[in-house]
Amino acid sequence: MPIKSRIRTVPHYPKDGVMFRDITTLLKDPVGFRITINDLVIRYTARHIDKIVGIESRGFIIGSALAYQLGVGFVPIRKKGKLPAETVGHDYELEYGSDRIEIHTDAITEGDQILLVDDLLATGGTAEAAVTLIESMGGKILECCFVIDLPDLGGRARLEKRGHEVYALCEFEGD
Repeated sequence: MPIKSRIRTVPHYPKDGVMFRDITTLLKDPVGFRITINDLVIRYTARHIDKIVGIESRGFIIGSALAYQLGVGFVPIRKKGKLPAETVGHDYELEYGSDRIEIHTDAITEGDQILLVDDLLATGGTAEAAVTLIESMGGKILECCFVIDLPDLGGRARLEKRGHEVYALCEFEGD
């Protein structure tokens, strides 16, 4: 896929041994960004979606552009304390500690068909927390969509084990 060559790999970030897949090079490339959004529009244009939920922060970029093109609403899921109105949250475990994501209490209506969007699927912890949060509000996950999947880290299997479809535009295997 042409977008894979537009994604930068940063060795040893944020810690030694990690190969960070950086989509900022894809986003700054007008052709790469257009291909990314157009490919997703083609995939989702005939499906009933009420809202796209994007995970902070790069999920906001992809998700909002896609929501605009599909003519549906966009909802952000943010880290704790970042949203201004009443929120509901979900705590989840990370490799070294824990974190919390939140969403506005009025963001999702019972039965809403939700497309969850983020830039990258690694271990799946944040995406699984987002799914749990959305479902607790009555949202129905249509699919979990990512620009990049790192299959060796198990995120896809984690989400599929919960019964969710996962789609990614490209994969990076290994480190």
